[in-house]
Amino acid sequence: MTTLKHFFSPKTVAVIGASREKGKVGHDIVKNLVQYGYQGTIYPVNPKAEDIVGLRTYANLKDIRDTIDMAIIVVPARYVVKIVDECAEKKIDSIVVISAGFKESGIEGAIREKELCQKITRHAIRLLGPNCLGLIDTQSCLNASFAADMPERGNIAFFSQSGALCTAILDWAVVECVGFSKFVSMGNKADINEVDLINAMYEDENTKVILGYLEGVKNGKDFIATTGKITKKKPLIVVKSGGTAAGSKAASSHTGTLAGSERAFDAAFKQSGVIRANTIEQLFDYARMFSFQQLPKGARVALITNAGGPGIIATDAIERSALKMAEFSKDTIEILRHFLPPMANVYNPIDVLGDAKSDRYRLVIENVIKDPNVDAILAILTPQAMTEIEKTAEAICEIAGYADKTIATSFMGGKRIESALKIMCQRKVPNYPFPERAIYAIEAMYQYTLWQSKPAPETKNFIVRKERVSAIFTQMKQKEAAYLSEEDAKQVISTYGFTIPKSIIAASETGAVKAAEEMGYPVVMKISSPDILHKSDIGGVIIGVKNEQEVRICFSDIMQKARRHMPEADLKGIMVQQMITGGRELVLGVSHEPQFGHLIMFGLGGIYVEALKDVTFRIAPVGINEAREMIQEIRAFPLLKGVRGEKSVDIDAIVENILRLSQLVKDFPEIIEMDINPLVVFPKGDGAIAIDVRIAVNASAAKRGN
Repeated sequence: MTTLKHFFSPKTVAVIGASREKGKVGHDIVKNLVQYGYQGTIYPVNPKAEDIVGLRTYANLKDIRDTIDMAIIVVPARYVVKIVDECAEKKIDSIVVISAGFKESGIEGAIREKELCQKITRHAIRLLGPNCLGLIDTQSCLNASFAADMPERGNIAFFSQSGALCTAILDWAVVECVGFSKFVSMGNKADINEVDLINAMYEDENTKVILGYLEGVKNGKDFIATTGKITKKKPLIVVKSGGTAAGSKAASSHTGTLAGSERAFDAAFKQSGVIRANTIEQLFDYARMFSFQQLPKGARVALITNAGGPGIIATDAIERSALKMAEFSKDTIEILRHFLPPMANVYNPIDVLGDAKSDRYRLVIENVIKDPNVDAILAILTPQAMTEIEKTAEAICEIAGYADKTIATSFMGGKRIESALKIMCQRKVPNYPFPERAIYAIEAMYQYTLWQSKPAPETKNFIVRKERVSAIFTQMKQKEAAYLSEEDAKQVISTYGFTIPKSIIAASETGAVKAAEEMGYPVVMKISSPDILHKSDIGGVIIGVKNEQEVRICFSDIMQKARRHMPEADLKGIMVQQMITGGRELVLGVSHEPQFGHLIMFGLGGIYVEALKDVTFRIAPVGINEAREMIQEIRAFPLLKGVRGEKSVDIDAIVENILRLSQLVKDFPEIIEMDINPLVVFPKGDGAIAIDVRIAVNASAAKRGN
């Protein structure tokens, strides 16, 4: 079975482990199925009971003559696998395992869960859980969970790795009038995972918005491929928790140090159109806006307020966002000036003054909504003595009912606005207690419209000599080395089209002098050793060497420092390198993330890369426009474009180098870490040069022959 149909609209449900005792999970699940109007047939299974909540009880599955679409298992973990065998005999293809005691409980539980996975694979059964709250489908009135409430029917679908969070959100939703189409607790994700549920929610005609709480994803590449398609049609808003830098502790490169799971998830979300909410509060701030309102056609927002302070706060929020303050047409300004009191402000934000009643709000909103320069409206209200709070709410809801533009409100206060909040809640006009929260929700909608119109990534393949790189990696495997020598690393990137400076390895002072004179002074001299990764840290790099005498002194000095600091290192000699002057120092890098694959880094380079951390990431393969976005995202981008008469650097050359790096790691997945630092980029048209490169390879995987 490829769909999850029997989970959301089963005709028959068996609850194995149903209980007579109130307060037990097995009792509450049966009670919820009955209490909230599920129209299918329910079969409680308990050999020690005759009936539960008025339903006939069966000793086991074999006693049930009917076909069972879905089984809910609520027995101790040690019995679950046996029950799954019984489900297979009954030809049940959809199972929810509520029971805990699996991989979340330790080694023994992990072994039990592995056996469970093997069983369902053998029997072609789909499984939700184990260790989960269950699921709810409001369309079929199915509450197959032990939650205390049944949410209202709505167009929001929600999935979560945390069952406890599910119960809290359900309780909150009852108060906030938020309705759901589907509500699913994933538990341990032994089988059904976030990708399965996102697909099911995408295909559900009753779902307009998909929400999720994730601590991790099971298959990063599948996640990106799936979400990249569905977000073109339906918004997917996710809270991702559990971020950690632990994965970068063992990293030796700049990229490895700066990367980590959070960077990977940020990149994955950007590349697949997932809207990231930073908090649960923000998740539902966004959800209400997407659920209740239509998408804005642009970024221009009109503010209407009866208090100056909140209007300024909202204006500041707009200025900090991707939105813009709308500039009203002359006709709109004239109408407002004619009808509003002389003290009122007719420009954006419109201050209707503290004595504004509902008719003043109505007049302003009706006229502003017609302005072609306005894409969205935020109406702010603070409760004052003369304010008609409920009437104003009614007026706004009436306009929102026919308007073809986004409308949100920020009625600020507590007790005095409770009645108005109920009105707006019932009429599906989103209200926010603080105006900045409303602005950020509108911004999320606007950013989503940009994603929807964004073309598919356009990749570029360069003609390269892959066999040369394959040969280098094969040699590494034979040597069981983890890092390429600098010479080999430069040959790898040179083969893939990077420009590198001229360099010669010298084993003696005389050889170094000859090399320097051959390429011309000044030169750079640095230690050549596959064991010394950070050469500058031990004094292994000297720049600006100007003559023969300095070459001889520097050769001796560098070799002595290398032997003193790393006596076991394999010293190949001194690399004499062409000295490159001018240009901007940037960094390109790669790290390998277990869930998503290769993470490409771009940013400000040189010796300050880790201190300034002005970098951005994407998951390979990277498209042309994605490479340009990376360049524009760093804080130093204005410097690259040129300031105070400076010329722009060669942006096209940076884009090409990012694309070449992306192709390299796609062709050779055994690369696990890589830095090109600095990548010196020159003025427009003059290209870029990779000065230094470091490549770490999973030697056991370096066996390609393509």
